[in-house]
Amino acid sequence: MNTGTEMLRLDGVTKTFTLHNQGHRTIPVVTDVTLTLNAGECMALMGSSGSGKSTLMRMIYGNYGCAGGQILVREENGDWTNLAQADPREVIRLRRHRIGYVSQFLRVIPRVPAIDVVAEPIRLAGASDEESRDRAAELLARLNLPEGLWELSPTTFSGGEQQRVNIARGFIHPYPILLLDEPTASLDKVNRQVVLDLIIEARDRGATILGIFHDHEAREAVCNRLLDVEEFKAAA
Repeated sequence: MNTGTEMLRLDGVTKTFTLHNQGHRTIPVVTDVTLTLNAGECMALMGSSGSGKSTLMRMIYGNYGCAGGQILVREENGDWTNLAQADPREVIRLRRHRIGYVSQFLRVIPRVPAIDVVAEPIRLAGASDEESRDRAAELLARLNLPEGLWELSPTTFSGGEQQRVNIARGFIHPYPILLLDEPTASLDKVNRQVVLDLIIEARDRGATILGIFHDHEAREAVCNRLLDVEEFKAAA
């Protein structure tokens, strides 16, 4: 898609949680979230802890359902898919080809080498094993993860090392839409800059990026739009 093409649209998105072990009490989170994001835009979600930033990201990735509203994702052919009503197979397809997500925590299958953890998204998208591992190696080297760790499971790594594997995995495929939850957390100054460069490169190639950046300097460096989620905070 060309820069400026609308890629992600939220219309009236609402989320509540039901506490089934507390008399089915309903906790409102956000209500009537409405936004549009174009190719080449990077938007930072702003707001205090508990305002619903991470919840909103998880809804866009399909981890959480919506109590109301639409989450529309632009397909390669220009059509829209409403992720809020997508079945599990459609959600998997969108994650494989359209939406990448870098969460705060790396969750992997034990004993799978780091290089294969990173390579998996592009392999599932159709790349050969050799191409996938070559690209994974490039990213791990760029993120300064020692080569001696590549064939080891990242479950044994430090927090900063795991985050670099997480970043590499999220950026290995040129997703049209990228969701970033605190991507520079746990990183030293050098690797923080590498991640900012990766975000800028993705934005400049036309990716639509939505992120949570508590790091003010990082936010200033990569974001060209801000959204205060407090505006959509539901009344308890």
